[in-house]
Amino acid sequence: MLVITPTAENVTESPNARMTGLAAPSRGSTELSTWTVAMEAGRSGPEHSVSREQVWTVTSGVLEVTCGGCTEKIAAGQTLVLPPDELRRVHAPQGAEAHVAMRADGVVRVPGTEDTRELPWAR
Repeated sequence: MLVITPTAENVTESPNARMTGLAAPSRGSTELSTWTVAMEAGRSGPEHSVSREQVWTVTSGVLEVTCGGCTEKIAAGQTLVLPPDELRRVHAPQGAEAHVAMRADGVVRVPGTEDTRELPWAR
């Protein structure tokens, strides 16, 4: 059994959101990564794809998620499963927070680039 307590080292700030890493290989998990996402009203993440399935549970507010050409509003208490390798964009029409889980080896691709990026909060 392992108890993980987030610290300031586990927080990544971007212009669009704040991610707080929870379980990850660097913190003792071997297969899964989990983190929280906090977005202020009106913020949107970049369009991107992720190589692994992600599960998002909105814990407060509402998120609008566009994936594979469809847009869904996900409210607090609802869970969204995003398939791997589909373009997606997350938008917060109001302040929102979510808990995210995926396999620890997922990487991100941004359209127009060939490189992949690791998610530092998930490593």
